[in-house]
Amino acid sequence: MLQRVCNHTALLVVGVALGAALTAGWHGVTATPQAHAVATHGSDNFAIATGLVDDEIEALYFLDYLTGDLRAAIVNRRNGQFTGYFRYNVMQDFEVVGDPARFLMVTGMANLPRGSGPTQIGKALIYVAEASSGQVAAYVLPFNSTLNASGALQSGTFVRVARGSFRDVFVRDE
Repeated sequence: MLQRVCNHTALLVVGVALGAALTAGWHGVTATPQAHAVATHGSDNFAIATGLVDDEIEALYFLDYLTGDLRAAIVNRRNGQFTGYFRYNVMQDFEVVGDPARFLMVTGMANLPRGSGPTQIGKALIYVAEASSGQVAAYVLPFNSTLNASGALQSGTFVRVARGSFRDVFVRDE
């Protein structure tokens, strides 16, 4: 009789443990959270950064300090080739620029309304700052997921969504 009670108790404990494990897995408790990392690097004449345009597609952003050209290239998930090219000159968005211009660039994520249809704005904001004046502008990339899925080429321009200044006076280096 005692052995029968022990067997039933052991079976109950195993069943409860198995049920708890299945329930935890079902509700995502054991799921590993996804990490999204972006990278930024600059040198004397240019900066590069990465940022998401869609859930699983990242763009490479390039800013040429000498010309003010902001460019993006997107690798197609279907064929592994660059098929998305975008370009915009940021000089037009800065009222005062040092000579030479001293730009900084980083990317960030934003939950902006993306619109409907095949062309939507990307999930990353591209922030460009001019260090002498303290001016900053934020840009988004209109991205066509349908063209990317088909492997077709796409090109376009960035859209400026915000602009401001973090400095009250212009600083001129001697």
